[in-house]
Amino acid sequence: MKINAKAIRELADLLDETGLTEIEVADGDQSIRVNKGGMMVAGNSGMHLSMSSDPAIPQVANSSAPVTTAGDDHPGAVTSPMVGTAYMAGEPGAAAFVSKGKTVSEGDTLLIIEAMKVMNPIKAPRSGTVTHIAVENGQPVEFGDVLMVIE
Repeated sequence: MKINAKAIRELADLLDETGLTEIEVADGDQSIRVNKGGMMVAGNSGMHLSMSSDPAIPQVANSSAPVTTAGDDHPGAVTSPMVGTAYMAGEPGAAAFVSKGKTVSEGDTLLIIEAMKVMNPIKAPRSGTVTHIAVENGQPVEFGDVLMVIE
């Protein structure tokens, strides 16, 4: 796996600039996750590199287990694809896109996540009924956080 030190440094700078604690970027089967407590770089092979305080000195971690996020085990869980702020409506004062008990179709907008001043609509990955909403309007979310459940 080739490590893109420039990309890691840019993500670390973005954390400082935005006040976020963690960010993950994926491109195909490669992903880079940076958090203020350290950095993890994970590839498709399950190999993880843990970065020291000096990002120029990577060290291979002893773990071969893939990175997982709690809550992903529910088959209807819709998880956050990014770090940002969740908004339940398109603008302040507007009705929420969905509510508990509402039936949605695949591709319907469930909520918006604002990341780096860009509003990203999160679409329903499947049709069904919203049985649980795990986030509140204006709540910060991390990559992999469960947003809601569609059954």
